[in-house]
Amino acid sequence: QLAGILKLVALVSVSCLAVFLAFELLEINFSVTHLFGSAPVQEGPTRPIRYKCSLLKPCPEDHFSFKIASGAASVVGPKICLEDNILMSGVKNNVGRGINIALVNGRTGKLIKTDFFDMWAGDVNTLIKFLKIIEDGTIVMMATFDDASTKLNDEAKKLISALGSSNINSLGFRDNWIFVGGKGIQTKSPFEQYIKNNAETNKYEGWPEVLEMEGCIPRRQD
Repeated sequence: QLAGILKLVALVSVSCLAVFLAFELLEINFSVTHLFGSAPVQEGPTRPIRYKCSLLKPCPEDHFSFKIASGAASVVGPKICLEDNILMSGVKNNVGRGINIALVNGRTGKLIKTDFFDMWAGDVNTLIKFLKIIEDGTIVMMATFDDASTKLNDEAKKLISALGSSNINSLGFRDNWIFVGGKGIQTKSPFEQYIKNNAETNKYEGWPEVLEMEGCIPRRQD
């Protein structure tokens, strides 16, 4: 009978010890969680957000996303993108030496026409005729490739200036220039870049570096 009592006491003692250790472990776990929080859940890699024409940020509502690049020396043609659509590029085989132009409907963003005008060996009158028939409200996107100034005359420069350009009158032999303006614009366009052909600063032998520009063009409302 004494042996039975001793076994019962031992069993109760072991049970109490087990309960005590369980509470100690729970308290330790609670303390660690309280101090450091729950262990972070490992998530898979997230893809970076891609915006139209690979812009760094999205454009506001009622604006068109665009990116434009000049040609590189006489080797790589310019590239014009609007609303994630490549309008002109070497891959599309619709660019050439001189001034490359894309016309876009200012209300819908739809492409109207693309063309390029050789200002080294071509006829500037072809460019002048093209510029004169552009309709009001049209977005005009321009990019140079190789030389775009040799045949360019004052009449052509005046027509381009009326589209909002500030730098067209400075364009010289093999200078790089990109521009987005519009027919009927009342002010100078904020979308323009220009770099002079300078032997001391040129990135390529005989040509300056490529110009790139991106932004958001307000949609025409009227």
